[in-house]
This record gives sequence, C-alpha cells and structure tokens, in this order.
Amino acid sequence: MAAPQLKPGHSWAETYARCVRAAPEAFTADRLLNLARGEWRPIGTPGDHSTPIDGSAVPGPPRVGIEEARSAVAFAIDQHTAWSRVPLDERRARVAAAVDALAGQRDLLALLLVWEIGKPWRSACADVDRALDGVRWYLDQIERQTEGRTALPGPVSNIASWNYPMSVQVHAELVQLLAGNAVVAKTPSQGGFHCLTLAHALMHRAGLPVTLLSGRGSGIADALIRSAGLGALAFVGGRANGRRAATSLADLNRRHFLEQEGLNTWGVWDYSDWPTLAAHLRKGFEYAKQRCTAYPRHVVQRTLFPAFLETYLDVLRGLRFGHPLAVDDPADELPELDFGPVIHAAKAAELRGHFDAAVAGRAVPLYRGGLTEGRFLPGQNLDAYLAPAAVLDPPANWALHHREPFGPLDSVVLVDTESELLAAMNAGNGSLVASLATDDQAFADRVAPDLLAFKVGVNRPRSRGDREEVFGGLGASWKGAFVGGDLLVRAVTYGPDGAQEKLYGNFPSYSLYPPR
Repeated sequence: MAAPQLKPGHSWAETYARCVRAAPEAFTADRLLNLARGEWRPIGTPGDHSTPIDGSAVPGPPRVGIEEARSAVAFAIDQHTAWSRVPLDERRARVAAAVDALAGQRDLLALLLVWEIGKPWRSACADVDRALDGVRWYLDQIERQTEGRTALPGPVSNIASWNYPMSVQVHAELVQLLAGNAVVAKTPSQGGFHCLTLAHALMHRAGLPVTLLSGRGSGIADALIRSAGLGALAFVGGRANGRRAATSLADLNRRHFLEQEGLNTWGVWDYSDWPTLAAHLRKGFEYAKQRCTAYPRHVVQRTLFPAFLETYLDVLRGLRFGHPLAVDDPADELPELDFGPVIHAAKAAELRGHFDAAVAGRAVPLYRGGLTEGRFLPGQNLDAYLAPAAVLDPPANWALHHREPFGPLDSVVLVDTESELLAAMNAGNGSLVASLATDDQAFADRVAPDLLAFKVGVNRPRSRGDREEVFGGLGASWKGAFVGGDLLVRAVTYGPDGAQEKLYGNFPSYSLYPPR
C-alpha cells in the first residue's frame, strides 16, 4: 500500500491563499490584520507560530499593545451607542446576512480549524455548523427574547479559549450583536486566530459593529476587562485566568459570564450495559478530549472494575488518531479520526510528564498507546501528537487530581461506597457536567442532586447543548450569569430592573439555578 499523502488542495499554503482571496482586507501575503476603529489595520507585531498538525510555521497573531487596545475599545463604545438604537428588524437582517456569508465560506473556515487547532475534518465542520445553526435559532426567537428588554449600556468584551472559535465565540458574538450590543473580541493566542479573522471579515462586511484584536492577555487585559463604558465580559478559559478576570471585575458591578475549567466525571455503579457505555466512551475521545465538557475521570465501583476494564481497553485500542488531512489516494475523502494532535508540542510533553508523575506516585499504568498506532505522513513532525493513555488510582497530590488534563489522558478511581463515589466525583470542586452509568434509577435519583455539576446525565453524557438548552457550571467552574437558550439573551440585555436584575448564575452574593 502506498504511503499516506496530504490531500491535494489542502496544504497550508493553499489554505492561506484562499483566505487572502476571500478577505484581502484582513489577510496580506504574510500577516493578519487587526479589526480596530472600524477598519482592518496593519497594527500589532506578528508573533511566531506553528501549526500542531506538523509543526510548520504559519503567520502568528498580530499582537497589539495596551494603547492600541484602549483606542479600539473606546471606538467600540461609540459604535455601541449607535448600534443599540438600530431597530431589531435591521439588526436581524444584518446578522442573517453575516450567517449566510459564513455559510458560504463554511469549508474554508473548517479547514482553518484543522490546520490551526488540529481538529479532524468532521469535528471542524461540526464546529462551524453548530455556530450557524445556533444563530439561526436565535434569529427566529429574538423578538420574543428581547421583548421588554434593552441592550447593555456598553459593548460586550469577549475573551475565549482556542478550542471552539466558531460554535462558542462567534456564535456568542452574533447573539450579542442581535440583542443590540457592539462586540469586542480577543483572539486566542494558542490558535484559531486565522479562522476568527476570516469570520470577522465577513461579519464586518455585513455591517456589524465588531472589533477583533490580538494581543497577550497580560498586556491588554486591562483594556478588555476594566475599560469604562464596557457593558459585559464574556470569558472562556482556565480557572487561573478566570480568577484574575473576576478579581479585575470585582469593583465594577458589571455583567459577566466566566466559564472556567472543571473536572467532569463518569460514575459507574451497579451497571451492566457495557456496549452502550463503550459507545459513550469512544465518543468522549473526540478532539482528544480538548473540550470543556470532556470526561477525563472515571469513578468505578470496585466490583465492576473487571468488566469496566475490558470495555475500556477495547475502546482505547480502537481509537483512530493521526494527521487529519492524510489520505491514501488523492481521490479519498478526508479520514474519519477520533482526534489529531493536541494544541501544541508543549502540551503533549506536559501530558506525558503528568502520566510519568502519576506512575511515579504509585498509580497503575492502565494503558499507554504509542504513536505507531496513529496514521501520519512519512517523516512528518509528531511533536504535538499524543496517543491515548490512562492511569488507575493516581495519588492525591497528582497535579491532575483536581483538574482536567485537556488531552487524551484519563484517570480511573475505584470506590466501594456511595459516599466514596460522591467524594471522588466532586474532587474538582465544581464542574460543568457529570454522568452516572447505572441500572439502578433509584440510586441515580438519590446521588445526582449531590453531584457538583450543572448538568447530570444518567446513562448518557451531557454537553454544552444547543439552541434552547441552558448552560453553566457549579462551584469554581463558573462565575457570573448562566447562558444558553433564553439565558444568553438575558445575560446581554437589561430588563426593567436594569443592572439590579437577578439573573440565573453564580455571583458573590447569591447563586440561582434554572431547571436543568
């Protein structure tokens, strides 16, 4: 059999050239521009960057400094004043036009996600499609959702993670715009900035008041979080950065929704339907578990461990990973993979170190796959790739004992009692999702309310959800207003009580939860 080859027409050079042709105002031959003060501008210093796919160099984010960021935010505040007065029908027409333009570049947006952040083709397309389908739902619902409500007093500032540029960041921005708010967005430094640049070029062409900046968070965060005149902060990222953002907001009484990492867990108790669980476990490895709703911890009743282990190891051995654009024949479709690389080589090295540290702390190495099991191009750089791995009963002082790895490294904990199961499943002090695999519905009904997760599944995983489904987190996994469905619109608008409105969410003085 011939060695795999890069799918013709899908090289990085060809992909970037397509961006230059599609949006010449935002891409030059050798750098990206920032969208500031109403125009695409060659400001900021492009940094070095490489794609996780094969380590090759790509144009990096053009990082601006604090003064440029402050100037851009001040302009966005003026834009917001005008946009908030635009009638809903006009706002809806412009957002719909942006959605149509994005749909017209769907495949290029998805291909950028493959190259920039390593998504397999199917996952990349799903990220784009979910963003657009979700906004279409809001276009149909927005009149009802905004009745009796007004835009915020200033634009929404968006600081998001790199893993879902379209279905999380662009989706949220378009809903914010639809509700009458101007938008300021920062590109993630680790990847996704090419995709976001193309998306925002199309949004800007549709007449939407958007600002897109690249920059180091430590250098421009003050402008994006504390600038007088901003209406809200939307943040997706880790707990350390989330805490810093929350601290910066503490004295501002400003709308915010901060989604932070949480250790999501599967609990397995009095269970027998192993084929169903196997399907869920397999799907859970999509995109190398680089998702806020991935399940990296499995808490298993000790007497069920032999059956669980047989099921689990079969899943691990069957996972497909490798170069997302490698084909055997030029006419072949792009490969169906569970995952490609992790976000960068340093992350892969970090996770290998975490596995070694767990074993050194007397965890049992359940599984450690090799890159020879993956599918790659001859001689390609493999530094950002990591085969699936798992440890049993990691030590309590393990660096990942209380937090998610954000990669294909799982841990399994054995328990003997319900109280031990609850303690192990709540080890992360709050999470976005959790699930129980059990044949005993009474057990599920008894245990589920005590799990520190916003969404709990019984014999099924939970996810962020789409359209009308609400989303949030318990404990340290979320600060501020909950989002999703009608709650997202409420979070970015004022009701009759204005800033004093009591929203669903986790706030310093209260927590209020919707039916979930």
